[in-house]
Amino acid sequence: MNNSPDMVTTALNLFFALVIVLASLLLLFYFFKKVVKKYYHNSDNMLIQVLDTSFIGVKKNISLVEVPGAVLVLGITNDNISFLTKIDKKDVMKELEKTEI
Repeated sequence: MNNSPDMVTTALNLFFALVIVLASLLLLFYFFKKVVKKYYHNSDNMLIQVLDTSFIGVKKNISLVEVPGAVLVLGITNDNISFLTKIDKKDVMKELEKTEI
């Protein structure tokens, strides 16, 4: 008598166990992405908002950041954040109204 387990059955059991583990991880990721973002990243109540970011090189970008009363243009690199200019909110709102889709 041969008491060794069948290799095909063992491989299928391992495959289905792997599928179950991966599916549960994906469901957990989906939960955190949808539910946690909904509760902790409500942009309506935030005082500081990133309006737009434009990448100009490797780990280098320019960002428009809205703070109460003004919009700041910041240059961001790997090591530094530089203040480039301040735009009055009235001017930006006029430009945003022109470019809205």
